[in-house]
Amino acid sequence: MDFNQKVWNSIKKIPKGKISTYKLVAKKIGKPKAVRAVGNACNKNPFSPLVPCHRVVKSDGSIGGFAFGKKKKIELLKKEGIQVKKGKINGFEEKVYYE
Repeated sequence: MDFNQKVWNSIKKIPKGKISTYKLVAKKIGKPKAVRAVGNACNKNPFSPLVPCHRVVKSDGSIGGFAFGKKKKIELLKKEGIQVKKGKINGFEEKVYYE
């Protein structure tokens, strides 16, 4: 299984209403220093929304990028009950999914 597939398989496990971080995903797949590569894998995700890359955010709670634009990412998160204020996840700590 290649790197991108490992990232996507990990992200598929994040439930609706929860988020993870690029850093946590990198750790989960055994590549803790590959944080930027996780972001690149998200950007190349051909399986959206089955692989919900919109649920992956930065470690500081800011939303980060999204292949379809930040506005679309915020829209998808809001549909799942996650509020974004000033570019950051509201209640970030309570929303983080730790597998």
